[in-house]
Amino acid sequence: MEQDVETMLAEMAAERRLADNTLASYRRDLLPYISYLREQGVLTLAQSTKTNVSAYLSSLSRRGRSPATRARAVVSIRALYAFLVRSGRMGHDPARFIEAPKAPRKTPRALPVADVERLLAAPDTNTPSGQRDKAMLELLYATGLRVTELVSLHMSDVNVALAFLRCEGGDGQERIVPIGGYALQAIEAYLREGRPRLLRPGVETDALFVSQRGDGMTRQAFWNIVKRCAEAAGITASLTPQLLRSSFAAHLLANGADVRAVQDMLGHASAASTQAYAQTAKALMKDVYDAAHPRSGKRM
Repeated sequence: MEQDVETMLAEMAAERRLADNTLASYRRDLLPYISYLREQGVLTLAQSTKTNVSAYLSSLSRRGRSPATRARAVVSIRALYAFLVRSGRMGHDPARFIEAPKAPRKTPRALPVADVERLLAAPDTNTPSGQRDKAMLELLYATGLRVTELVSLHMSDVNVALAFLRCEGGDGQERIVPIGGYALQAIEAYLREGRPRLLRPGVETDALFVSQRGDGMTRQAFWNIVKRCAEAAGITASLTPQLLRSSFAAHLLANGADVRAVQDMLGHASAASTQAYAQTAKALMKDVYDAAHPRSGKRM
């Protein structure tokens, strides 16, 4: 059964060009399901039934798994059975009519602009790695890229002269995103000084952002950069690359940007995903009003 999962993931990687972390997410969802089936005496996926799928989802609920986790499991299980039917390995799809639980939509968090400014000022730009860190943080906040999209950028993906970059999302769709002036300055300094000094003899890479070893930057390495810069900036809130992406969207919307334009820049398939940031933007505007207006009604 595990081999069926790996075969499906190999097809997804080849045909849909899904990112490695997306494939890993499918694997994390499906291997526990395989283990559950085996515990129930089901030795092949062809032997499984709709009852097995429903019972597994019920077991997740009893163990306190969130609606979002259970919904993701349904998506992964559906994908597995659809692949098996499509490839002729199974004649029926036991997950076809299984409904995913509705996960409550959370309002995304966003950093106050002052915290973003402190974070972007944290890297030591007198060092090659500091110039790289500054460029990465500025670019992430300027474009709202996902962290995987950021670390996957190639040299040819960024057009400094025309101030835009090209990136490919997890769904294989390419999009063009404008780059602001501060980010352009940081990238130019990094390309002129930092990147050449980080490259190592004998290590060839077309990656835009390179590590201390001279090869391409990884997701985990960038997470560590964000954490280190947040500590240097004195930001106590839990800070992740995703929070910078959320801040990019919320700050744009708070300043009057069109929702559809923000949706295109974020690479959202649905406007509903982008609308969630509108609520965050409203909260930001209320905080600014309460703090700045002398007659906001907030007690001193």
